Amino acid sequence: MHISVMEFFIQNVAEEDVRGREVLEVGSKYVNGSARPYVERLKPKRYIGVDIQHGKYVDIILSAERLVEYFGETSVDVVIASELLEHVRDWRSAVENMKRVLRPGGILYVTTRSYGFGVHAHPYDFWRYEMADIKTIFSDFLIEVLEKDPHAPGVFVKAFKPDHAKPSDLGSIDLYSMILGKRTMSIPEITDMPYPRRLKIWLNGVLGRCATRVSVMFPAL
Repeated sequence: MHISVMEFFIQNVAEEDVRGREVLEVGSKYVNGSARPYVERLKPKRYIGVDIQHGKYVDIILSAERLVEYFGETSVDVVIASELLEHVRDWRSAVENMKRVLRPGGILYVTTRSYGFGVHAHPYDFWRYEMADIKTIFSDFLIEVLEKDPHAPGVFVKAFKPDHAKPSDLGSIDLYSMILGKRTMSIPEITDMPYPRRLKIWLNGVLGRCATRVSVMFPAL
């Protein structure tokens, strides 16, 4: 977690947003920092962290695509997804689940990476989001804060779920793919890709940040 991400939470998570409320963090595993200790000082009723891997601050092993299945519709007051969305292959399902699990009037905090930020695989790194992408993705919410990360390519958002939210159409949105090296609406199954691209994905997952060297040495992959 970059210091600018922590600053975003300090500046935008107010005590009245959290005190006595149910907080769900999606992608909560501790990796270079966490907003959880700060948010917990604001006295939420309950703070639950979910992730697909065991680790510090992970209370439940659960993917972002199964939030509603596990917790039910409109079951929490606050959803935090910090540095998660770029790592989720099926980002549409993850976003839909985060929206649906929120109660009307609930608050969503999202931080994610934009084009120009290097590969950081935990365990994979699929997408990059720009300001316009986030604005469109959360057009069915009331966006209070939408800003660029001042220190590295990224975007931050704080948004409220309206009482009668009409879900935005995510199906027509394309994003920049770290796998394909261009904007696309979907990533083909790995087994359908040519071997060089499958190798790049494997290196992405195994080497993490070092995999940026692969893109530099083999830009055509």
